[in-house]
Amino acid sequence: MLLHRRRFCALAAAAAGATIAQQPASAEIGALGINATQLGVRPDSSEDQTRTLQRAVDQAAGARRPLALPPGTYRVGEIRLPAGGSIVGVPGATRLVLIRGTALVSANRVDHVSLAGLTLDGAGHTLPEGRGLVHFSACRSVRVENCTISSSGRIGLALEGTEGTVIGNSLTRSAESGIFSIDARGLLIARNRIHNAANNGIQVWRTESGDDGTQVIDNRIEDVAAKAGGSGQNGNAINVFRAANVIVRGNRINGCAFSAIRGNSASNLQILGNNCTALGETAIYAEFAFEGAIIANNIVDGAADGISVTNFNEGGRLAVVQGNVVRNLLPRGQALVDPNNRLGVGIGIEADTACTGNVIENAPRMGIGVGWGPHLRNVSVTGNIVRRAGIGIGVSVVPGSGAVLIADNMIAQAQRGAILGLEWEKIVTGDLAREGSGAHAHLAIRGNRVQ
Repeated sequence: MLLHRRRFCALAAAAAGATIAQQPASAEIGALGINATQLGVRPDSSEDQTRTLQRAVDQAAGARRPLALPPGTYRVGEIRLPAGGSIVGVPGATRLVLIRGTALVSANRVDHVSLAGLTLDGAGHTLPEGRGLVHFSACRSVRVENCTISSSGRIGLALEGTEGTVIGNSLTRSAESGIFSIDARGLLIARNRIHNAANNGIQVWRTESGDDGTQVIDNRIEDVAAKAGGSGQNGNAINVFRAANVIVRGNRINGCAFSAIRGNSASNLQILGNNCTALGETAIYAEFAFEGAIIANNIVDGAADGISVTNFNEGGRLAVVQGNVVRNLLPRGQALVDPNNRLGVGIGIEADTACTGNVIENAPRMGIGVGWGPHLRNVSVTGNIVRRAGIGIGVSVVPGSGAVLIADNMIAQAQRGAILGLEWEKIVTGDLAREGSGAHAHLAIRGNRVQ
């Protein structure tokens, strides 16, 4: 139940009656924390309350209690949380508005800090490069919960070398990314809503490749643009870069200029059970120098390409692509990116990968693409269903291509052929589903059903 100001103040003053010794106005400790108005903070004041609010935050942290802000608008510069600093508001009613500074709320090298129930409004003020409207650096036990972070002039929430939980927040109208984490030390990003980000939704990065372990779970991400341009650096709902052992699970993603989930040089990446629609480029990527990826049980409906496990030439290898539904890919030239790109492929794989149990429908160029020139090794394509594709399964037969098993797949309504050998983009064989592998010793083709 939403609390109005009078009810809030009554609760804050009603508990046991303990007080902070020698604090101004005998600030009382209530069920919601220390009432900020007892420390001189004034809701809806037109004045700059940075100093007053900072003193109140410091005093509450010194008493090891949250600072409770009643409903109202507070005009402030940068508030710095000390160790143990916690600010609690009434969701939808307690609003902090940035008037100056490099962030609205920040913390550096402190532990056990939290924000809850606040609306944090950047008012469109431009922030320094790399800064977030809410910015934590080298902190542990951080918790940001049930807050609205809006109109940031850079990043909505930035986390550098931070451990903690970001849960149940709404992040809107960020000039760059909604949430940006670099060099995390154990981070959970769950059940947040990110809407209308200019460049990326959630980014999980590291300065150098290594263990990260961030979990990105059950978020809703919509309407992500790529206003800074590029060929994939921007326009992604979730981007994992150099961060190993990351789990991306159960997210609902809709309307991104590029990808729903893009893993770049991200080893042991798990992409599980995500629902992805209306993407301008490849919906799900595992690319460049990664080893180990599981892409399973996702739905892709409406993208330029479906799933790509690629860049064996850069060391990208070792994956399972299983149980995904990929459908309704855009015909060539209708994507939001370069119309000369090779679009309309359901699943593309290259090296040390099992592709099994997937269902692909309406892939105008190709249902499953296996290898790219000589970049092909130890691939198994089994038990998949491909319906209504230009080519059912296309496999590289360029000299130097590695071993491939294509078995027990069902292919229906493939316009140009069920299984075709390719030299790069050029078709150079008849239908191998009917003719067998012939002179191509690296291929084993058997038991496929063609309709």
